[in-house]
Amino acid sequence: MQGGSSGIVYGGLKYQARCIADVRADAGSTTFLAGTLSLKEENEVHLIRLSPAESELVCDGLFYHPNEIWDLKSCPFDHRVFSTVYTSGEGYGAAVWKIPEQHGQSNSPQLEQLFELAGHTGKLRRVLWWPLGKHDKLISIDDRNIFLWNIDTSNKSAKVISQGSADMLPNLRGGAWDPHNHNSIAAISDSSLHLWDLRSMDKSTAIEHAHIRDVDYNPKKQNIIATAEDEFGIRLWDIRMLKHPLKDLPGHSHWTWTVRHNPEYDELLLSAGTDSTVNLWLAQVISNDSGPDSPSSPKRQEEPLLNSYTDYEDSIYGIAWSSHDPSLFASLSYDGRVVLESVKPYLQRK
Repeated sequence: MQGGSSGIVYGGLKYQARCIADVRADAGSTTFLAGTLSLKEENEVHLIRLSPAESELVCDGLFYHPNEIWDLKSCPFDHRVFSTVYTSGEGYGAAVWKIPEQHGQSNSPQLEQLFELAGHTGKLRRVLWWPLGKHDKLISIDDRNIFLWNIDTSNKSAKVISQGSADMLPNLRGGAWDPHNHNSIAAISDSSLHLWDLRSMDKSTAIEHAHIRDVDYNPKKQNIIATAEDEFGIRLWDIRMLKHPLKDLPGHSHWTWTVRHNPEYDELLLSAGTDSTVNLWLAQVISNDSGPDSPSSPKRQEEPLLNSYTDYEDSIYGIAWSSHDPSLFASLSYDGRVVLESVKPYLQRK
């Protein structure tokens, strides 16, 4: 099914952008953070909120950021705290920031830097927060190493407690933290995906010979992950049986850049990429945990693609579900256009 955007547009980003994140810790409203990627201008972080009437996206704060933002994550337990991975003329860095008190002002030029994630010698790629509530650990990934940090945002401190080396893996590029097991992450390289045990920093079971750009765990179903792959679009896997995918969803005509499971509806997924399209999927998977009475619909199996949102003029590198209202998601195209869409019309098919 093809369809243009009928969503709410936020046009406040003046520069190119790749990063958008749901502010999970803001339980009172649908809120997102978006960061810009301008080489020549001073970059910005926008705090974007859905108005109480749900009729527009408004800027709740505009904060200046000193460098190009390549990764942005919101802290899951403090709505004023977030992390960025950035680049400057001196290389790549990562830091954790705090949004200052607004006191009724819409703009504040100064973010408070709580701490840097220093010590990386490789090209920094991602910062991962434990996705479920408060946790005193943080992960940073460069192209050769994975660092596990002990953090204290109140005391503005961060200390490396362990480090894992990628050895001969080519070019680590990101990963995801297992919401069902805080000792496990999935990390991707140019040609494979590996599961890492954070206690030993050993890597195990892998998906080989795949150019994976993103990975996401299903927050409602243990052992299920989704990967975004150049050649195959979206694939769903059981991490206990990675020789063959559970399902292929080849719905993009160019590189698939990102994939996200819905935080509440376990069969709903989003994918987006450089074909300027966001796809909404209803993808049922049957793993070994599924019993013989698990519901199965031929229509679901044959038509997992619910909608393609195609009203974009540029590549889409960022998508984020709202934790406050899981029927809503925001997408960010490279030209800085944020669009909020509702999937409520499709929930009745579940």
